[in-house]
Amino acid sequence: MSADVELKNVWVRFGDFVAARDVDLHIGEGEFFTILGPSGCGKTTLLRAVSGFLEPSDGQVLIGGRDMAGIGPNRRPTALIFQNLALFPLMSVWENITFALEVRGVNRADRRKRATELLELIALPDQGDKMVGELSGGQRQRVAIARALAAEPDVLLLDEPLSALDLKLRQHMRSELRAIQQRVGITFIYITHDQGEALTMSDHIAVMREGVIEQVSDGTTLYDDPGSSFVASFVGENNYFRGTVVDTDVSYTTLDTPSGRFRGRTSKNQSLRKGDDAFVFIRPESIKFDSGLDNSLQARVRNQEFEGNFWQVFLDVEGENKGLKLSTVNDGRHHENISGDTVSVGFNADLAVVLPAGPLAAE
Repeated sequence: MSADVELKNVWVRFGDFVAARDVDLHIGEGEFFTILGPSGCGKTTLLRAVSGFLEPSDGQVLIGGRDMAGIGPNRRPTALIFQNLALFPLMSVWENITFALEVRGVNRADRRKRATELLELIALPDQGDKMVGELSGGQRQRVAIARALAAEPDVLLLDEPLSALDLKLRQHMRSELRAIQQRVGITFIYITHDQGEALTMSDHIAVMREGVIEQVSDGTTLYDDPGSSFVASFVGENNYFRGTVVDTDVSYTTLDTPSGRFRGRTSKNQSLRKGDDAFVFIRPESIKFDSGLDNSLQARVRNQEFEGNFWQVFLDVEGENKGLKLSTVNDGRHHENISGDTVSVGFNADLAVVLPAGPLAAE
């Protein structure tokens, strides 16, 4: 079974503090949906409202079209995986997985059969008799997922479940989680502050800032066509120039900035007029060592860093106190140290986007 989830005009207040402000979301049945945002933005608050661990101050939470008002977490068609997993160390793996079934009075033989099925699903066959302490971090993560699935929820809620894992294991578990979700076909609502997790796993992503949903879209759209300056600066890395609009139409907008005049795509969802305060955003991978592009400027190389697959080049630009970042692929050829050199760099207008000036993500 699977169900859609709808939040209608949801507000959550704690005294004078507003944790979620007039949130409208529709999460489709069988979707992998991520709520993405910095710490303290309200994403876990929304998850708790869906799970029933807190009641919204105003608005409705509907699961499968049913209003959840007054229905506690133990009676909702949801299961929640906590950040710390909360596995029972004195129980075997299979006993952990089927704990909810034991509480319901399911007999041992049926519980063991269900555990075997779920261990196959999470690619841990024949591991049921081990103790939790004998498993790796990634294996424990999968056991927590199996335990949640044993309760046969319509919606699985995941609160930053990969945050305690090291980088390589976290990257591996992204693929594992997505594969498990596609096999079981139930709705996943995933909470994270990690853009990489959100972009690689999700069907749709809601970006939050200070209790407000800034934009909901698929990952490609969020990255290539952000709807606000916050989304542009939070999802992935971005360079920006701030300036005044001197010309604009439905396709392109031109800004005068302290570093020069730059042209970029006009945001699809924002209206700009001559004289407006605005940003032009350009990704590090879209800046090139080339003065023949639509936008060009002179820069001094502050330093460069080698990351294996990429060289990261940090540039100082006249009129900017924050500098720019240029990313270039390591193609195996010798790369000279150009720190201190003055270079010509540029970017094409089609790869830049112009948005009204607004809050930026904290750096």
